[in-house]
This record gives sequence, C-alpha cells and structure tokens, in this order.
Amino acid sequence: MVRLSRIYTRTGDEGTTRLGDNSEVVKTDVRVEAYGCVDELNAVLGLVLTCDLRPEHEKILVLVQNDLFDLGADLCRPQVEQEEPGAVLRLLAEQVGRLEAEID
Repeated sequence: MVRLSRIYTRTGDEGTTRLGDNSEVVKTDVRVEAYGCVDELNAVLGLVLTCDLRPEHEKILVLVQNDLFDLGADLCRPQVEQEEPGAVLRLLAEQVGRLEAEID
C-alpha cells in the first residue's frame, strides 16, 4: 500500500488549481466544485457500504461508486472540439440510464 503523507507541487497557492488537461482554473470554478461534490458523495457511499445492507443494495451502490469515479474523471477534463471518441474517459448515457432504472 502506498502512503502519501506529504505532497508538494512546488507551485504555491495562488488560489488556482490544474484540471486533468493541465489547464488552470480558480479553485472556486464550478467544475472544481462539481467534482468536489462528487468526491464527497462517493465518500458517503463508501461509509454506507460499511453498514449491513441487502446484497442487491450493496451491488447497486458499488456500481454507483464506480460511475462516480468516472464522472469525476470526466469533470476534470474539459471537452475539446476535436476530441476523439474514447480518448478521454467520459460518463456514458448507459451509465445514466442504469442509475435511472435503479431509481425507478
């Protein structure tokens, strides 16, 4: 297991952060807020998964967690005009459809 106790980027903190494509945005950017919320939800689901759940509920929540990781990856990479399909991890309509079906 890797333990990261100290991480230094040596870029200072000017109130900005870099996205997955290395572009720089302010830390209050809506995209950064969105994937922060996705990460928090994923953490809460991880906590819920430590509870005594029905197997079918556990299976669904594990899938949702995986989809949330994909969503976070999608959010951190702004889409470009000429993006080749499959070149960057993007949330798929099938993933959204599966979640909607489970909700129904």
